[in-house]
Amino acid sequence: MQENHLYRKVSIYLSSLASIEDSDFTNLFTGKKTHDIVLHLDPNQVIDDYFLGARVSWINEVKNDTNCCRTFVLKIRRADKRRILRPYLQHIHITSDELEQKKKDVKLHINIDTHEHNRLWRSVPFKHPSTFDTIAMESDLKNKLRSDLESFLKAEQYYHRLGRAWKRSYLLYGPSGTGKSSFVAAMANFLGYDVYDIDLSRVLDDSDLKTLLLQTTSKSVVLIEDLDRFLMDKPTRVSLSGVLNFMDGVLNACCADERIMVYTMNGKDHVDPAILRPGRIDVHIHFPLCDFSSFKTLANNYLGVKDHKLFPQVEEFFQTGASLSPAEIGELMIANRNSPGRALRSVITALQTDGDGRGSLNIRKQLDDSSSRKSTGDSGEHSGIFSREGVNAMKDIRKLYGLLRLKSSKKSESFDRTPDRKDGQSTGL
Repeated sequence: MQENHLYRKVSIYLSSLASIEDSDFTNLFTGKKTHDIVLHLDPNQVIDDYFLGARVSWINEVKNDTNCCRTFVLKIRRADKRRILRPYLQHIHITSDELEQKKKDVKLHINIDTHEHNRLWRSVPFKHPSTFDTIAMESDLKNKLRSDLESFLKAEQYYHRLGRAWKRSYLLYGPSGTGKSSFVAAMANFLGYDVYDIDLSRVLDDSDLKTLLLQTTSKSVVLIEDLDRFLMDKPTRVSLSGVLNFMDGVLNACCADERIMVYTMNGKDHVDPAILRPGRIDVHIHFPLCDFSSFKTLANNYLGVKDHKLFPQVEEFFQTGASLSPAEIGELMIANRNSPGRALRSVITALQTDGDGRGSLNIRKQLDDSSSRKSTGDSGEHSGIFSREGVNAMKDIRKLYGLLRLKSSKKSESFDRTPDRKDGQSTGL
């Protein structure tokens, strides 16, 4: 009663042939995914295929009415048999695998605390919509990474010839909200790979971490997020040595074939260099705060706007050093998505107040400019909550600026000053 895997692969392959649609009789079935239609051969139906210039025929042979004995019969001309049989079957094997991979439902696996029946993972359908087209990233870098992944998919023999595990390791580092998790989802959707998200705080010890890797499958993305924070907390259950062996140990070399390993960090300056060395990390990808190029991608994705009269003003703020994360800009655009003009003005207002203070805008110059700048649109469009909050925030900053100037003149010792400045002027402000 053992399943014949070759029969299943042939069935998948034949269902994908264009010639099946030209048949007089074809069975239609609903697939696993919504609106998915699958074609199957009718009992005793014959279908032709062509390979290396030779024509072959398949017969879906059913020997009785109960359909309990189903057989695919392949007919090849005697003159072509020796030349094409083996390569043709290999072609079917490869093509059916590719078709299965495309149709496979991608899953997200998370490690759990309780090990019921030796199960360390719990899975849910992976429905993240992120793709390489939707992520805000420099086009050249995006294309290089897509090409790198495509090259990896075709490199099994190359890696094995080198005596290396067929895996690729990526480090994604940058501030929160810059799109690291969305990029992981885009990778998974592009490859059609499952995602194994390892929460190190749930791992019992080094041995448990190895067992998690053992229970991952091929064609998967193995993800560890915020690795730098975990190591900075000096964990007691999982050691640095355990993490290093997980990344590039003997077990990894034996059990990590056809896997993408991804680690995310907010920064790598304070991370042990042993973690970052080649072999453990193959590709380092920096995710910075948003620049004008990324902003235009976000405006196109969120608002459907490729150009706007306010774009030069936004670009000017980015050039002067203002900065926001893609997540912050995205939220502003979602809240004002019905009015692109209002959405862009809300972004400008947020850039004026410099997000959470990460940029290098001169506040005094900004306030002088804002007091003389005319409104960029009619007052009727300032009805979005982010627009009103931005205006109120500017008023609060003006009050705060005046209060600080007043205090600095009375209590100049509260600020760092240079000797050649008069009292009341502060380099700290």
